[in-house]
Amino acid sequence: MSTAAAAPRTGVVLADLLPAHRARARDLALVVGGAVLTGLAAQLSVPVPGSPVPVTGQTFAALLIGVSLGAGRGFLSLALYTLLGMAGVPWFSEGASGAGFPTLGYVLGMLVAATVVGALARRGGDRSVVRTAGTMVLGSAIIYAVGVPYLAVSAGMSLSAAVSVGLVPFLLGDALKAALAMGALPAAWKLAGRRG
Repeated sequence: MSTAAAAPRTGVVLADLLPAHRARARDLALVVGGAVLTGLAAQLSVPVPGSPVPVTGQTFAALLIGVSLGAGRGFLSLALYTLLGMAGVPWFSEGASGAGFPTLGYVLGMLVAATVVGALARRGGDRSVVRTAGTMVLGSAIIYAVGVPYLAVSAGMSLSAAVSVGLVPFLLGDALKAALAMGALPAAWKLAGRRG
């Protein structure tokens, strides 16, 4: 068998490689599992001095869910996470819930980002180190593009102040998360190609 024949085709995300005897049940489990994983990752939270935004595992989980599940299931998973958190499930960062806190914009940004990176993954955006880096950087940028202005408005601060407390302190951590994804996702595809 040639290498080209063993390599998974584009248009497929990692979740599509799971057995699909009952595709709807599988997809429901993936959507719910993604929401729960995001909620658990949000509890890995470290306060940042001088910032209302903590460092969490939530953004990394949201991006991995989008890439692994694809745009549709990624969107549904983060929508479920968002709606249940707004309804009172205490699984936003630091056990928060509801809609009246200044970091909700980041949660909404994760919903958009999971959808976009999921669409990119269907086009092979997670198959190589370089493409994975680009996909993760774009996903992080989307989260900040929604979260930082929301922070500025909800906390009554200038946009430059929101950037200094809601973006700058997190750039190094985001680079580390992207590096983890750059190693893990292409490796998962190589393993899938060997088994396929």
